Amino acid sequence: MTSHTAVPFRRGLLSISAAAVAWGVGGAAAALLLRTSGLGPVSVCFWRLAVAAACLTLLPSGRRRATPGRRGAAVLTGLGLAVSQAAYFGSVQYAGLGLGTLITIGAGPVLTSLGAHLLLGERLTVRAVSAIALALAGLALLVAAPAAGPRPALGVALAVLAGAVQSGLTLWARGGATGATAGAFATGTLCLLPAAAAAGVLPTAGDLALTTGALLFLGTVPTLLAYRWYFAGLTVVPGATASVLVLLEPATAALIATALFDEEVTPALLAGSALLLTAVAALARESG
Repeated sequence: MTSHTAVPFRRGLLSISAAAVAWGVGGAAAALLLRTSGLGPVSVCFWRLAVAAACLTLLPSGRRRATPGRRGAAVLTGLGLAVSQAAYFGSVQYAGLGLGTLITIGAGPVLTSLGAHLLLGERLTVRAVSAIALALAGLALLVAAPAAGPRPALGVALAVLAGAVQSGLTLWARGGATGATAGAFATGTLCLLPAAAAAGVLPTAGDLALTTGALLFLGTVPTLLAYRWYFAGLTVVPGATASVLVLLEPATAALIATALFDEEVTPALLAGSALLLTAVAALARESG
């Protein structure tokens, strides 16, 4: 890889890695809200997308008139965001932050890599295949950790759904579709509004200032900024590579879950996280 192409590629790696870490922190913020605010997973997701849409609309770039084609792509992206995020927050509620995040993201390397190879013609290098295998081995160790939620089977099912939809969004963006636009976030918000209103869209417990701050943080850093970083990185980083870099999210979530939410620390958790980080390092070396 020549030097002038390696620089944007490395920036893409950094953008996707930053997005993954932000998503891991966002999962912790969502877990806090689910425990303290009286809001359910759909309502938390509604506020997450609503805050992102409102912030982006205030920016000059967010008020530009979109072409019909871009509006259609934004609608499909918004639908995907609504389904994937609501399913993910449901998995966090029912299976715990660590396990829900791990399974959601763990579906990414296999589904995204196969989809990118079959649909987009992206070549799988030996290093990429080895990194994916290493990441999946780490994921298997992480999933072996005990679930911390009340309904782990439902949580696992929602996590698989969230992972599949997120992989579809990755391939959609790699194919040239629109990314994290105001239209996409607004569409996701409108899709979730009926279910959120039925479940209760306003917090009923906890400290209102803490809940408001957590919702604002969730809508800005792990949503508005993280998705923009992620979609920007996908313009130069292959889908297979991105799917492994995103495994930084469950490593972050697992660390926070054990530190703040008293989820159990096991040797398998430590070993699995080490394998995931090794896989990410191997892909980073490939950028050279």
